[in-house]
Amino acid sequence: MGGKMHTKSDSEVTCNSMDQSSSSPPRSPPRRPLYYVQSPSHHDVEKMSYASSPVGSPHHQQFHYYHSSPIHHSRESSTSRYSVSLKNPRQPSSWKKLHNHQLDDDDDDDDDGDAVHDSTRNVRLYFGFFLLFVLLFTVFSLILWGASKSYKPRVIVKNIVFENLYVQSGNDGSGVPTDMLSLNSTVRILYTNPATFFGVHVTSTPLQLSYYQLTLASGQMQQFYQSRKSRRKVAVVVLGHQIPLYGGVSVFGNSKEHMESVALPLNLTFVVRSRAFILGRLVKTKFYRRIRCPLTLHGNKLGKPLNLTNSCVYN
Repeated sequence: MGGKMHTKSDSEVTCNSMDQSSSSPPRSPPRRPLYYVQSPSHHDVEKMSYASSPVGSPHHQQFHYYHSSPIHHSRESSTSRYSVSLKNPRQPSSWKKLHNHQLDDDDDDDDDGDAVHDSTRNVRLYFGFFLLFVLLFTVFSLILWGASKSYKPRVIVKNIVFENLYVQSGNDGSGVPTDMLSLNSTVRILYTNPATFFGVHVTSTPLQLSYYQLTLASGQMQQFYQSRKSRRKVAVVVLGHQIPLYGGVSVFGNSKEHMESVALPLNLTFVVRSRAFILGRLVKTKFYRRIRCPLTLHGNKLGKPLNLTNSCVYN
């Protein structure tokens, strides 16, 4: 009897608390130390015993309200998840992922090794192609160079014309009295380029008229370009002005009659240089033509061409 009255009082207290909570304004739920007690109390044991009562009983309603609390549900869900995580650890799956990752790393290492091997093979292949290209280009250049050597330019000195010759007394740059010579002449040259696949750039050293070791006149040929399979005539002015003789030339006289009987041996010397750029600046051929023409200046043939076609030596 006492137990029933105790139960009734508990239910009444619960109902009164529910009525008060419904009549009072909503407040934030206070922290209930009930959910932090780990050991079951006497009140909890009674609740568990009342759970088997009919649905319509107030004890069932109280028990249902207890289980429908969101805080209790969250604690139960977190506890259940924690227990499931303890019962079903994920260590094997993690080890499996780690093992697969290691296998993937090994495959990546194999792929990297294959890539390095392929790149090395490609480098060797490119290097071989480069060496082959250099070898073929060198052979081709040598063939062109050898073929160009057979097309030597031809230089022919046609004639020379002495326009005037003067000898008079004078002084050199230091004031020493001596005979002074003035000479004016023109040399005509025929240049031919017989090459069929290249042109040439032509220059020359100064043309010099010498009496033994004494240079009496000189002249410079202008440089030019000669295209393939063509020829041209070149005229070069060779002159000397107030050249001191110092007694080296004794055949000259002061009188006009004596000048007409003068026969002065001279040498005309110069070098013609021809350069052919066959394959740009990579393949070029040079030709040198050294020319020496012995001749005799006659005082009575001034103004007349002196034929030198068969008188010159070409080296």
